[in-house]
Amino acid sequence: MILELLEQLATSFVASAGFAVLFNVPGRNICYCGLVGMAGWAVYVVLLHLQADPIVATLAASFAVTVLSQLLAKLCRAPIILFSVSGIVPLVPGGVAYDAMRNVVQNHYDIAVQKAFEVFMLSGAIAFGLVFSEVINQVIRNAGQAGHGPK
Repeated sequence: MILELLEQLATSFVASAGFAVLFNVPGRNICYCGLVGMAGWAVYVVLLHLQADPIVATLAASFAVTVLSQLLAKLCRAPIILFSVSGIVPLVPGGVAYDAMRNVVQNHYDIAVQKAFEVFMLSGAIAFGLVFSEVINQVIRNAGQAGHGPK
């Protein structure tokens, strides 16, 4: 179990860092991108191990990716998108999308529709997690500025 988790974390790090290279992220930030992807995948795997629904686990993991991306963006003085795009890569439901299309080609439309709906829900959870975290960040930022304005 532990060895499998370490393998998954290492793979998610390499995938995220690899996409960072593909997206021309500056070299000093590539390891941070890998860490963001690894942290998001760790949240996802832990929640699945705790019997959480995959959609809820994906939502929480994408939320964690965005929060960590915001922190690293401030720390590294870089755009948030550098970290969030690379960090979200391990959560993208590519395997499920492949299964949906494979079932369409094999004329198993009932299974294909189920898989396509799963892809839609997982993708929506990723988007909602990214947006929800950003909204919370803006509310906190605006609340902090409201207390320091002129009277």
